[in-house]
Amino acid sequence: MTAPEGRGIGAAATGDTFRILHVSTGNVCRSPITERLTRHALSDRLGDRMTGGLIVESAGTWGHEGAPMEANAEVVLADFGADATGFVGRELLDEHVIRADLVLTATRDHRAQVISMGHSAGLRTFTLKEFTRLVRAIDPATLPDPREGVVARARALVRAAAALRGWLLAPSPDADEVYDPYGAPITFFRSIGDEINQALDPVVTALTGISARK
Repeated sequence: MTAPEGRGIGAAATGDTFRILHVSTGNVCRSPITERLTRHALSDRLGDRMTGGLIVESAGTWGHEGAPMEANAEVVLADFGADATGFVGRELLDEHVIRADLVLTATRDHRAQVISMGHSAGLRTFTLKEFTRLVRAIDPATLPDPREGVVARARALVRAAAALRGWLLAPSPDADEVYDPYGAPITFFRSIGDEINQALDPVVTALTGISARK
């Protein structure tokens, strides 16, 4: 199974893949930024884009099917050196949730909507910031060695995060939210981009076993 054109990062030829799905509302602001920043960070740390079997996609609960991402979202991605080329918005479908090994949402409402779709999504669906908080509490030594394959490590990471969820609660209701910059000026888009990038860093480090370059 391969990712739709322009959507994935390296579907492994063996089919041994791990699919990450980012979800927001329209799939034109937050989830495109998160998708492409994730892909950029993975490529930066893993090298060859075909390495590891990690696939990164996004969709929206009220997705603007076929739409380009917002222009300000493209500017934010350019700030980080990430590629916006070829992005096309999608509406979240059952098949996206079924195929996903990890679903990361912008807000708790998005998380609830994904889980309500069924498909045993509860144990693999988190808000982005929730997942970051849980990942920070996981001892990397308890995960499979990434040199033996990042797919096995990623699956173990999701299981460990799900086991911790009831123990590490958010300090406030807003702590797990990434707010919608749709229609906002570029300054707000950039603040959201920084927020997403900071939340992604420990996640990508945990997935790959490789810290960001200084």
